[in-house]
Amino acid sequence: MTDDDRAADRMNLVWKRYDLQLRHVFRIARGARTTVPVMILELHHDGIIGYGEASPIKRYGESPETIEEFFRKINLAPFESPMALENILQYVNTIAEGNSSAKCAVDLALHDWIGKKLAVPLYRLWGLDPEKTPLSSFTIAIDSKEVVEQKVREGEHYPILKVKVGLENDEEMITTIRSVTDKVLYVDANEGWTDKHVALERITWLKDHNVAFVEQPMPAGQFDDLKWLRDRSALPLIADESVLRLSDIPALAEAFDGINIKLMKSTGLHEAMRMIEAARALNMKVMLGCMIETAVGISAAAHLSPLADFADLDGNVLISNDPFDGVRNINGRLQLRNTPGLGVTPV
Repeated sequence: MTDDDRAADRMNLVWKRYDLQLRHVFRIARGARTTVPVMILELHHDGIIGYGEASPIKRYGESPETIEEFFRKINLAPFESPMALENILQYVNTIAEGNSSAKCAVDLALHDWIGKKLAVPLYRLWGLDPEKTPLSSFTIAIDSKEVVEQKVREGEHYPILKVKVGLENDEEMITTIRSVTDKVLYVDANEGWTDKHVALERITWLKDHNVAFVEQPMPAGQFDDLKWLRDRSALPLIADESVLRLSDIPALAEAFDGINIKLMKSTGLHEAMRMIEAARALNMKVMLGCMIETAVGISAAAHLSPLADFADLDGNVLISNDPFDGVRNINGRLQLRNTPGLGVTPV
């Protein structure tokens, strides 16, 4: 084989920024936005393209610029093919600290490529039953009474609503929704309650409003307060901002009843699978969540979802310009496609 042949046979990465347009202003306790920039990654090798996605998380210092900088540091020349997934991901993890969504993009592209090479969907590769995907919630972000009512009606086909709270209008958010529907609610405070007594008071009030659990009621840094709250909470508590990767999980069993795994924080599917196993060993519930993402990221998480108790995988439903077709969200039920890899195709 000549040097030119070897160069042609190498794995190549290609990426492009894409700005996702939200259907409504998306407001949580930390801020609001109408567009979300993501980076779409392509892994080219042996005539096959594996797709990945990075949705940067500002809270952890990420941006499209940091993601591109990370991609430029990756050198896959020492590896023969994406089949060396374990070794490649170990190498990618050592390039720099953090950069979880950039690492996730590489993980997803590798998995997509492998599934396509073997001609099987990921869920089948893992031996999972696509009929056991959990119902996904539909997210209602913080907004005015009139807009919240409109959003609830837009989500009328979804059996579960996820409600963002954490500001002064918490009770108005819930009572407005309850004036329209009595569906089960997942409530997410996004660290918005900083006083443990206020948090306990609001959770106690929520107990009588058909709420399944409360997600990240207090800041991740207030761990002792979270333990205090969990001992007194009338509802289960699910960790979100408190958990990124596998190493975070053991300590969390003292303060939470479950964890929300997001691929963009976990660095991808490979780590997320291990996180699920660790949570089960600690008798914790598992939720699969997402950022605002295209069908690439949402489909990836959906392949793992038969292993989860709860799902909040509606990130691509909340946008108007998804550049990919993938998992279908039919009335909240995630329907995986019987196509290789992630099962996504560019629109």
